[in-house]
Amino acid sequence: MKILAIETSCDETSAAVVEDGRRVLSNVVLSQIDMHADYGGVVPEIASRQHVEAIIPVVKECLKQSCVKKEEIDAVAASAAPGLIGALLVGLNFGKSFSYALSVPFIPIHHVRGHIAANYLTYPDLKPPFLCLTVSGGHTMIVEVKDYTDILVVGSTRDDAAGEAFDKTARVLGLGYPGGAKIDRLSVGGDDKKYKFPCATVDGSPFDFSFSGLKTAAINLIHNSEQKKEPLDLPSVAASFSKAVSDSLVPRFLEAAKIKGYKTIAVCGGVSANSRLRADLENGANKEGMKLYLPELKFCSDNAAMIGAQAYYEFLDGNTAPLSQNAEATKPIDESFYSLE
Repeated sequence: MKILAIETSCDETSAAVVEDGRRVLSNVVLSQIDMHADYGGVVPEIASRQHVEAIIPVVKECLKQSCVKKEEIDAVAASAAPGLIGALLVGLNFGKSFSYALSVPFIPIHHVRGHIAANYLTYPDLKPPFLCLTVSGGHTMIVEVKDYTDILVVGSTRDDAAGEAFDKTARVLGLGYPGGAKIDRLSVGGDDKKYKFPCATVDGSPFDFSFSGLKTAAINLIHNSEQKKEPLDLPSVAASFSKAVSDSLVPRFLEAAKIKGYKTIAVCGGVSANSRLRADLENGANKEGMKLYLPELKFCSDNAAMIGAQAYYEFLDGNTAPLSQNAEATKPIDESFYSLE
């Protein structure tokens, strides 16, 4: 089954053709990073307008690279939630129009479910059940993937996502947007014990996260050093901050896996590309005798291939939608899009 997938939830316009949920025939990603860098973050209005301009040429290039004719497409999928509402609507409406023109089913996809499915593209042998840490700019949570479309939240952030904390700290450091990758590069050679950052816990909710205090501590450190005209060891700030994020995520995730009885664990989302986090996860999984799945770096950030992977399993479960399907800026990951036909 060949699915044309569309992803426009934030600042990447992407289209892919994925076969049977595992084989990527093409995956075209057009980033808007350069357009948003001057503002220190994504500007929703600019993102939406750029998606409108890019969606048709991106889909055309996607079909060209896949060597698949439009008539050979069996279904169309698009991110429908969560994300920037204007950006989502561009991809969703294009996807619905394309499915209508081809008289094929339309499959709305939860964006974070797509991130989980990125692991299916990297590991053809990976099958549920497993425990997954989803960590990105907008989402940080631990979920049980009981089946491809049966997902249960075990814990989540109470405030900022880990990726947001990276981006805000990088902006105050003057590194620009996006911040996660720049802090990761800056941290090389830094002393991760030089600066002490907090690792918050949530009373009564051992698997929930909080990153607002960490972000505030980093910003205060930077501002205080500027006011006192005391130079900071920036690589060590980056290394210490990365360690604090990893120390918040990894032990909690591994403890959840032990308590829930999972020996198979996975990670997904843009922050899963962080080198410190990947190393700590690998070390921790080895010590606990767990099998860890990490997506290829090219599938960590937003892309349509992951949407196409999840779409295959949603289709098998009957989760298609009529052309009245709307986009949603927020939506719990454990709520499916159900067929209304």
